[in-house]
Amino acid sequence: MSICFQTNITVITLTACTILFTRSAGVAYFAVGAVSCSLSVKLLKRAIRQPRPSGPHQKKTSYGMPSTHSASITYFATYIPLACIYLPLHPSLPSNAPGIRILSSLVVLPWATCIVSSRVWLGHHSWPQVAVGASYGFAFALVWFNLWCVGLNKYGGVVESFLKINSISL
Repeated sequence: MSICFQTNITVITLTACTILFTRSAGVAYFAVGAVSCSLSVKLLKRAIRQPRPSGPHQKKTSYGMPSTHSASITYFATYIPLACIYLPLHPSLPSNAPGIRILSSLVVLPWATCIVSSRVWLGHHSWPQVAVGASYGFAFALVWFNLWCVGLNKYGGVVESFLKINSISL
C-alpha cells in the first residue's frame, strides 16, 4: 500500500515524532485534542448510524456519518495554522527559522484537502459525510485551541518544568 492509503499511520507517526523532538506540553495537548476529536466523532457516528455509500469497492461495514478521517485531518489543518499565527515558537525549535510557521501551514492545508476529498473518491464516504466531519473537526479545533489560549497553557509550562527537573535526575 502506498503512503496515501496509510494517512492515519503517517499522521500519528509525525505527531509522535514532534512530541518526542520538542518535548512540548503544547504539542502533547494538541495530540490529545486530535485523539479526543477522533474518538468523539466515532461516538457521534454510532449515534447517527448513517451507512456508508454503497459501491463495488466498499468493504467497510462501519457507519459513515460523520467521516472520522475528515474530522481528524481538518482538526490538524485548523489547529496548526492557528498555532503558527498566535503561539510563540517552542524553545526546542530553531528561532532563526520563521519559515517553519509558513511551511507548516502550506503543507497541512493541501494535505488535508486531499485526504478529505479522497474519502469520497475512494467511495468510503459521501460529500455530506465528509462535509459534516470536516465541520466537526474545524469547530473542535477552534474550541480546543481557545481552551489552551485562555488558561490551559499555564499548566503546560509547569508540566515542562517538571519534566526537565526529573529528566536531569534520571
